[in-house]
Amino acid sequence: MSLQSALIGFLLSKMLPIPLSPQEIIVVQTTAVATGTMPLAAGFVGILPALGLLEEEKDGSPPIHLSWLAAVGWSCSVAFFGVFLSPPIRKQVIIKEQLAFPSGTATAQLISVLHQMPPPDTTLRRRSGYSAIDTEDLRDPTVLTDEPEGHQEGTGDDIDIDDEREVVQREGWNDLLCSFLASGAMTLAAYFFPIVFAIPIFGKYLAREWLWSFTPSLSYVGQGIIMGFPTTLSMNLGMLVGWGILSPLSKHSGWAPGPVGDMATGARGWILWVSLAIMCADSLVSLLPIVYEYFAELLAWYGPAKFSDGGEVREDHEVETAGRLVPMKWVISGLIGSICVGTILVWIVFGNDGIKPWATLIGFLMGGLLSILGVRALGETDLNPVSGLGKISQLLFAWIQPGNVVANIIAGGVAEAGAQQAGDLMQDLKTGHLLRASPRAQFYGQLIGSSLSIIVSTTAYTLYQRAYTIPGPSFPAPTAYVWLSLARLLRNGQLPEHSASFMVLFAIIFGVIAAVKAMAAHRSHPYTKWIPSGVAFAIGFLNTPSFSLARLIGGIIEYTYHRRFAKSGGADIRLIVIASGFVLGEGVISVISLVLKTYGVGVASCWGCGGGVCAGCPA
Repeated sequence: MSLQSALIGFLLSKMLPIPLSPQEIIVVQTTAVATGTMPLAAGFVGILPALGLLEEEKDGSPPIHLSWLAAVGWSCSVAFFGVFLSPPIRKQVIIKEQLAFPSGTATAQLISVLHQMPPPDTTLRRRSGYSAIDTEDLRDPTVLTDEPEGHQEGTGDDIDIDDEREVVQREGWNDLLCSFLASGAMTLAAYFFPIVFAIPIFGKYLAREWLWSFTPSLSYVGQGIIMGFPTTLSMNLGMLVGWGILSPLSKHSGWAPGPVGDMATGARGWILWVSLAIMCADSLVSLLPIVYEYFAELLAWYGPAKFSDGGEVREDHEVETAGRLVPMKWVISGLIGSICVGTILVWIVFGNDGIKPWATLIGFLMGGLLSILGVRALGETDLNPVSGLGKISQLLFAWIQPGNVVANIIAGGVAEAGAQQAGDLMQDLKTGHLLRASPRAQFYGQLIGSSLSIIVSTTAYTLYQRAYTIPGPSFPAPTAYVWLSLARLLRNGQLPEHSASFMVLFAIIFGVIAAVKAMAAHRSHPYTKWIPSGVAFAIGFLNTPSFSLARLIGGIIEYTYHRRFAKSGGADIRLIVIASGFVLGEGVISVISLVLKTYGVGVASCWGCGGGVCAGCPA
């Protein structure tokens, strides 16, 4: 998200009488990222849909559907905790430990290229043996993974830098506009002719009964380009195992007798448990070295004072003046205020039957700890393991407030929100640190973006909820089922037939794979990025094949471009511009589709469907 925001901010600033400076671009980027992070941090794609799936017989609570005002209150409760956590975490991981944060560094390099600046100094002190892993968190699929070789060294050829800048300035707008229009046109065509996004390339029977279809969404292709080939390859390997092997096996063995797409009795609900085991095993094993080294370094940093040979206390690496930093009294006041106000708002929105105030308070404290772990993992590997961190919080609250599914989901969401927000914002602070943007100005941008997104995200979610069923065929929200399924398991301990043995098997396999991947990264092996990502593999289980196939096409395009064209001036940046246009086009035009749906304008033709092939088909 940081890279796209910086690119679009640069292109828009060229229309101003006086273009924005690199530091101003970073503040714009920071504000945009804070705005875009809120839908994930506030759980509009997971927590709130999960609460709407509650059943009184199973969960002891009827479905919870928040009104617009209640959703605003919930968003306010989690909107600022991560923002106020960022300054002290920045001090630790960016200034003291100087972790890499590959995407934030890549964004700084991009901005320096576009503004004809010397490349930023990235020869930072890193923890021994670590290097960036070419992958990222699927909850936020907008991270650049591969960087041009000339930029990684910080001493690229000046001619190539000039070429890249000229290509972006000369053709960037055309590339962005053309890709935006192409993606928007396809999205609008798919609204009136649904078969466009549900092509039964394996036959109508497999599309209707087994959900094997292809969605040629240019937004999906753009996301695949940004995610990179190794990640999309892992996702599609998971898709093949989940939907090509385990789904038919569970169906024909009678373990999942319902329709394949049914999350309760069908194969999709059965393989969900296996994906949950993979995500938990991968995240927990990946976090173990982070946790160990974190506490070891805490003792080193805050134990007995270390002195240099000259008898002086260890130097402070902070390069900013006090007037450009966020005052500590602001941080302390903000943290106390956001925790207190957030606890009160959660109690007002959900009441005592939903979650006790003391449990919410523990959720915030848990979120602070998880934020530190998540940010450190992000700084070293470019992967924020928020999915695994959320599951850890659910396990804790199953012990703190047992039997309460609502409390388990809400408290887990509160804890995950801080980790999600702090991680996304830390990439921007890394960019600002490399290019000397004011941390205080970025802090203001984070507050403005988070505040604005409360209204924007809540309004958009409410409108989509009125027009569509969420989760539903058009917006399946698979993470909602992950949250709810784990909460139900922790409440009553019942698993689908024979799923437990497969969960253990795949957890062991991907625990070992995660350990191998961590050791390979520690030793800086070049093949590390090709070791399958457990989180990406599990995402292939969670989503239908149509979700993964188009992203694989994007990954192949990214890989081919980097192999053949990235060394020529501007090719790498140009590909990012095109991918950003693909994503933006579908996002903007989907708002038009929402308006059409709200006012009762339906599809023009069901030609090619044959019944049951397209999402939301009445047949």
